[in-house]
Amino acid sequence: MAVFRVFLVLFFLCLGGYTVVVGMNYGWNLLPLFFADIVAMTWAGQFNLDFMGFLALSALWLAWRHDFSASGLALGVLGFFGGMGVLTVYLLVASFDAKGDPKVLLLGRRRANG
Repeated sequence: MAVFRVFLVLFFLCLGGYTVVVGMNYGWNLLPLFFADIVAMTWAGQFNLDFMGFLALSALWLAWRHDFSASGLALGVLGFFGGMGVLTVYLLVASFDAKGDPKVLLLGRRRANG
């Protein structure tokens, strides 16, 4: 679990730094560019569509792990739009809450123990 946590922290820092550089160079208006590539039917668009599927899957998992409660749905929306920036922090906190048990980490305490 320690290696997983180190990965999460390093990836968060790397992604954060990269995001700042890109935002400073190209602006912060990502969505028009993101969807324009999809509409153009390019390889960049294919990658964006594939990536959006991963975002949707992580959003569904976050909402499901919290039983589709109001906070779970809010986490899902945050995860969809925040991507790995949100998921790395969430998983880091959840890994400590799970006390290193991967079953609890993936399923949540109620499902893992019941």
